[in-house]
Amino acid sequence: MTSVLTELAHLRVERPAEGVVVITLDNPDMRNAMSAEMTESWVQSIDALAADRSVRVVVVTGEGAAFCSGGNTSWIASEPDASVDHLRTRMIAFYRAWLSIRRLEVPTIAAINGAAIGAGLCLALACDLRYAAGGAKMGVPFVKLGMHSGMGGTHLLPEVVGQAHAKDLLLTGRVIESEEALRMGLVNGVLDRDGFADGVLEIARGIAAGAPIATRLTTLALRDGGHSDLESALQWEALAQPITLATADLHEGIAASQEKRPPVFRDR
Repeated sequence: MTSVLTELAHLRVERPAEGVVVITLDNPDMRNAMSAEMTESWVQSIDALAADRSVRVVVVTGEGAAFCSGGNTSWIASEPDASVDHLRTRMIAFYRAWLSIRRLEVPTIAAINGAAIGAGLCLALACDLRYAAGGAKMGVPFVKLGMHSGMGGTHLLPEVVGQAHAKDLLLTGRVIESEEALRMGLVNGVLDRDGFADGVLEIARGIAAGAPIATRLTTLALRDGGHSDLESALQWEALAQPITLATADLHEGIAASQEKRPPVFRDR
């Protein structure tokens, strides 16, 4: 993957294809643990991407054998004498920094190339889609470390897999592999480890080729479990669909369908 956007600590941001951005957590010696330096780089990157209208899809992956091993435990336990209020302030800032990926109004994909553990799995859950390499391990073993789940795990995990599977994973702390994750709906697909990055990139290219305005609005409609009821969905769609009907991309999509050719959408 080429075309590095910026030089960042423990993070790479690249554009391998038109409209596609890949963020790589890049501290393989620490299994891509969420260090303070990486967290700062992450926030800078998300801020920049949120303001970039040329971005159509964002892929998050890890360098080396792991996707992300979660929060840096030496940082988590670095203030044993701190007050609860101080620790709460510190942790909520950490959660919000990493969950800022939900600010992006384009589809996001977690390419789980290896172990996604604790807050690392929560980061993947915060993405719209998840694809795992064969044999990749996933889990939220917070209780086995003597701590409560963090970074939205008690919301994100039930949202994706349902209450029964979420209770199983959160209360037992067990770690599962990609095939079981697929069966419980934790991931959208499992791809061969050989060629995994290329396989996810092909999916991302397909999404990026869609009509950008329609894709952004659909992404927003589906976030946080979608609409609370049918009437809410109808009210949203009665506004969102006319927005897309007023675009030049709609006419391009219809023309391309009639002419049996791929559409070329211009985000207008």
